[in-house]
Amino acid sequence: MIRVLIADDQDMVRTGFRMIVDAQDDMEVVADVADGVDAVRRARELRPDVCLLDIRMPGLDGLEVTRQLAGPDVADPLKVVVVTTFDLDEYVHSALTGGASGFLLKDAGPALLLEAVRAAHRGDALVSPQITVRLLEHFADSPAAAATPAMTEEPSEPLTARELDVVRATARGRTNTEIGEELYLSLSTVKTHLASVQSKIGARNRVEIAAWAWRNGIVAD
Repeated sequence: MIRVLIADDQDMVRTGFRMIVDAQDDMEVVADVADGVDAVRRARELRPDVCLLDIRMPGLDGLEVTRQLAGPDVADPLKVVVVTTFDLDEYVHSALTGGASGFLLKDAGPALLLEAVRAAHRGDALVSPQITVRLLEHFADSPAAAATPAMTEEPSEPLTARELDVVRATARGRTNTEIGEELYLSLSTVKTHLASVQSKIGARNRVEIAAWAWRNGIVAD
């Protein structure tokens, strides 16, 4: 079972998300809270597999909650998906650099919400299609975008040709399964390549790998 925590200051949103998640055979909601302080506290107590966080909440906003639960300084980060009404660039950038595994708009629909939960749980990342292109353009145009202190523009050792193939596919938004099908690789091999790339460039997740690829012009190579 994928254990999910929901944090949103609107009762109707929490109720709706709970109904959607609990209706799945492979998911269960372990807590729902109305503010950021409770989100951090309950998440640390329960260690859910995925946290669904709104941005605008009392106490702490969702971006700060994301940093505290999944940020670069967190020793054992949780998986976070930010689900919000607002798709402002600074929100998207802050959420993903803060460690979020996904960013969805609330009007994305139940199917995409569930896909984002499952993607985060298996180590993938999902961003609403409405903002993916703009987000990637932002990464490409801003040399410092989405960089974390541990990341480096020059890998500690050169990426192999296959690793570069995997990086390009990741930067185009492909999931691990789609990368495997596209490159004729097993799922475990894709994960091995991604882990190697993360180590070489100091990235924490596939979102940072994608950002690194766009900043360095690798997607168009």
